[in-house]
Amino acid sequence: MRVVVQRAKHAKVTVNGEVVGSIDHGLVLLVGVTHSDTVEDAAFIADKIAHLRIFEDESGKMNLSVLDVGGEILSVSQFTLYGDCRKGRRPNFMEAAKPDRALPIYEAMNEALRQKGIRVETGKFGAMMEVELINDGPVTLIVESKEKAGNK
Repeated sequence: MRVVVQRAKHAKVTVNGEVVGSIDHGLVLLVGVTHSDTVEDAAFIADKIAHLRIFEDESGKMNLSVLDVGGEILSVSQFTLYGDCRKGRRPNFMEAAKPDRALPIYEAMNEALRQKGIRVETGKFGAMMEVELINDGPVTLIVESKEKAGNK
């Protein structure tokens, strides 16, 4: 799995003119799933994101997690994170999992975050979405499950 994590003051996702998910203070996740990903990858990613210390403490240091600050998460599926642009001018999306494979893993990640007590809003899987956010910092990171063999 590959997730772009953005610290946000506010965010919302709209589908066909209707807001389907919105948060205030928290994180926006753009989530990509590849063929080899499993529910174990989803659990790893959820744990990593829930405990990432990317919110500032009273000293101004990034020392607090979304759990610590009572933040929310807006999770948006995004297969284009596995786009390969190395050849030609049109991205190749062969590394992105097909929807029937990706959806259960994406949902497992969201549920694992909810089980940690985090309010999780989502976009609409597979839909054309408009995502708006006020990036706080800005703080933007990439988290990948292939790193799970290393240190947490």
